[in-house]
Amino acid sequence: MKSAQIFDVVVIGGGPSGATAADVLAREGHRVALLDRAGRIKPCGGAIPPILINEFQIPDELIVAKVSSARMVSPKGRAVDMPIEGGYVGMVDREHFDEWLRVRATDAGAERVTGTYKKISRENDVVTIHYETRGAAGEMSSATLQTKLVIGADGALSQVGRQEVPGADRLKYVFAYHEIVRAPEPETAAGQIRGCKSYDAGRCDVYYQGPVSPDFYGWIFPHGDTMSIGTGSANKGFSLRGSVAEMRKACDMSELETIRHEGAPIPMKPLKRWDNGRDVLLAGDAAGVVAPASGEGIYYAMLGGRLAGEAAALSLTTGQASALKTARKKFMKAHGRVFWILGVMQSFWYSSDKRRERFVAMCADPDVQRLTWQAYMHKKLVKADPMAHFRVFLKDVAHLTGLVRS
Repeated sequence: MKSAQIFDVVVIGGGPSGATAADVLAREGHRVALLDRAGRIKPCGGAIPPILINEFQIPDELIVAKVSSARMVSPKGRAVDMPIEGGYVGMVDREHFDEWLRVRATDAGAERVTGTYKKISRENDVVTIHYETRGAAGEMSSATLQTKLVIGADGALSQVGRQEVPGADRLKYVFAYHEIVRAPEPETAAGQIRGCKSYDAGRCDVYYQGPVSPDFYGWIFPHGDTMSIGTGSANKGFSLRGSVAEMRKACDMSELETIRHEGAPIPMKPLKRWDNGRDVLLAGDAAGVVAPASGEGIYYAMLGGRLAGEAAALSLTTGQASALKTARKKFMKAHGRVFWILGVMQSFWYSSDKRRERFVAMCADPDVQRLTWQAYMHKKLVKADPMAHFRVFLKDVAHLTGLVRS
């Protein structure tokens, strides 16, 4: 089967990044197709900051919970609460959130195509996307789409990237796994887990403990009637499922209904190159835009999708392939410094339980809490309070040198 229409852009991957790119292009009047596999849900805690809700006009009905604090739990069981002053973190369920974004792109004019991407071929200036689709009886058949440009938003192990963009096959990532579990009723709230007193539907719990993850962290995030319990690690020999099972057992959550579970790689560093210099541009996880240390990706994926859509539109208008590079340039100008700082934090503080203990101890400091939440909520480094930064710097040095006991 072959499409007779030549699209301006085919977006491969219908997660937040791909759906946003397709929406941007469709609203600008371009002919765009969104190719996505059916039923794919990424493992994700589901946290989104207010800046995402405002910038991308997310309706309140998609917010399944509003979190007002985070609890950091150290290897020795020390629990440090970090309240959010004057705001909240929204929680979404990726099953419904991603689908809403895809429907919005379709309503804007994008053509939705269900199938599994296989490869790209070219003839003159026309790119042919080869993919497979499943029929009503379950039989597989081959199909194609023709386009001028391609946006690869097909995840951390992007086949588009590996085939088309130099260096994409060397993307660094951690493996993540979570289970969506029926939330306990208030009268049967969770028991203790190394310092966690109870399950709180308005709080995110984060576990910096070697048995939970040797190099990342574990989480219990509220989703209203459900919750996400998960962990991640770059250690291929570490059992993510086993870790989640132990967390649930320690929290007296083993008997709660498991609704679904997902696992996938999560990138930890942006690629040095997002385009092939011709007709392919990467976005979202495929470009590596998940924040180190925190693993936060939804906001950065959607911003990356928006920038990819704008860069593709500029390339179509000007006829210049070099316009594709503007997506990475704009993203790194806005967030490259933050990603670098978070990468240094992860490589140092997550390297041992001794350092994780000190890291959680630092989180008890009011200056650290305030600057952390301001940076998270607004997605920029806070510059208005130099004395607070100086105090944090001195305390950081004290913890690093061991002058402060955990």
